Amino acid sequence: MDSDTTKIVPKEQSHDQKMVSGTAWMTAGSMISRILGALYIIPWFAWMGGQGPGDAANALYQMGYTPYGFFLALATAGVPSAISKQVSYYNALGEYEVSKSIFKQGLKIMGFTGVLSALVMFIIAPMLAEASPSANASEAVLVMRSLTPALLIIPSQSVTRGFIQGHNQMAPSAISQILEQISRIIFLLTTVYLIRQVYAGEVVTAVAFSTFAAFIGAVFSLAYLGYTLKRMKTAFNYEPEESKGEVTISPNQLIKSIIKTSIPFIIIATGIIVFQIVDQLTYGPIMQRFSDMSGDMIQQTYGITQANAHKLIMVLTSFGTALAIASVPLISDLVAKDNMNEVKRQFSKGIQLLNFAIFPAAVGMIVVSEPLYTIFYGHNDLGTRITQVSAILSIFVALYAVLGNMLQAADLTRPAIKALLYGLITKVVTQVIFVIWVGPYGMLLSAIAGFTVSCGLMMKIFHDHTHYSASRLFRRSLLIMIFSLIMGAGTLLAKWGLSFVLTYERTMHSLISLIILSGIGMLIYGYLVLKSRLADRLVGNQAARVRRKLRMN
Repeated sequence: MDSDTTKIVPKEQSHDQKMVSGTAWMTAGSMISRILGALYIIPWFAWMGGQGPGDAANALYQMGYTPYGFFLALATAGVPSAISKQVSYYNALGEYEVSKSIFKQGLKIMGFTGVLSALVMFIIAPMLAEASPSANASEAVLVMRSLTPALLIIPSQSVTRGFIQGHNQMAPSAISQILEQISRIIFLLTTVYLIRQVYAGEVVTAVAFSTFAAFIGAVFSLAYLGYTLKRMKTAFNYEPEESKGEVTISPNQLIKSIIKTSIPFIIIATGIIVFQIVDQLTYGPIMQRFSDMSGDMIQQTYGITQANAHKLIMVLTSFGTALAIASVPLISDLVAKDNMNEVKRQFSKGIQLLNFAIFPAAVGMIVVSEPLYTIFYGHNDLGTRITQVSAILSIFVALYAVLGNMLQAADLTRPAIKALLYGLITKVVTQVIFVIWVGPYGMLLSAIAGFTVSCGLMMKIFHDHTHYSASRLFRRSLLIMIFSLIMGAGTLLAKWGLSFVLTYERTMHSLISLIILSGIGMLIYGYLVLKSRLADRLVGNQAARVRRKLRMN
């Protein structure tokens, strides 16, 4: 029996099916992962000591994760997408030997960048801590350094994910994300409970173990990806003579090509983190100079804005991240085949799919922000309002992620980077003005301004090169927004009605109201998009089948 018969061989799908299926898998993986990442906060926050110690712990956690995210992006962010793009490109040409070499050389590069990024972060942690809005710099150093082991292993994980995604297989990456999150959370909650509840240990010690959990999660994820790679059919299942052999690239050329392809993805991916670093480095000094806040209050308000609310909106931005990942190999494949008509169609379809998910989610979060924040962190008026503004920001963050990756997949990297730089300049210039004007809200408003500039320029760049129908995209997006606002109005009315029997200052009442309001919002939005057949045009046969079952013809 041929050994390949035991391999997983995917059926050929249309471009629309690949976009929807890939996005669905990556969304499921990313969203489940981030929902778990939000839910664990409830016991974590309580075991840390509730409001006060919990806010301080969350602020410390975020101070560690922001530079970690930056170094992780430098080491890996561009690689999955770059590997995915190149593997998909050469597989489309039948050059399977080149795809194999890309994976092998990618592992070598990642081994080097992982060690380098871990060393650099470990060394400069004291300097980063001094510039952070921390009440105790030594505690921030400990938290930052506890994340360096993860930097050693995650690069290899990212290469493997990228290679699998390059074969238009998104399910393994999605499952590995979920497995990574589950194992991370089990370790994190176990150690925090033991340190804080059993042994009455210090908050900083519990936070350090919480951040070290990233390493534990990465180990389990990499093990699963390695197992999956052996089972599925990839370029490694083709013999050398089955490859066309019309393209010959030396190992050194491949390394240069991977690095060259990765750099733009890294720059775009780190853009979101750089916006956060601007906040981390400037918020404290600005507030010390122009407000009467104490050091502890500055740290607390920073934690509410950049840690508490940020973790909630990450669930929303997960769809943008998923769509960005799913679109890269698809658009790269179309570019390799010089099918630009399909490129512009998939671009427009991708943006519409994003809006279809992110608009109602953001509007819904604005409406339920009070009970939502209460469930996770306790009732807090500032936290509620910050979450509402953050929900608006999530739309722009998700759109930026999708546009940046699509432009690079279409070989429009330089214009994409220029658009990011203009947005970053806008962020820096408006940061001081907005923070002085409205305090912690200023960090969010300046980010919205910066991403608006970047996204607007990216939309124009893609239009100039592909001439997609901007009017059709605008009309569809407007319709989605109208449906979202109708849903928001209905949910807001229901929230007002529930306030006569439930109080949003109590956690259990907030949980009950959130379940009811979420259900009402989904019913309203679902009815509107199915009845209008908007869902049919974007999702396809799946939506049509649901509509027929509900007899909504």
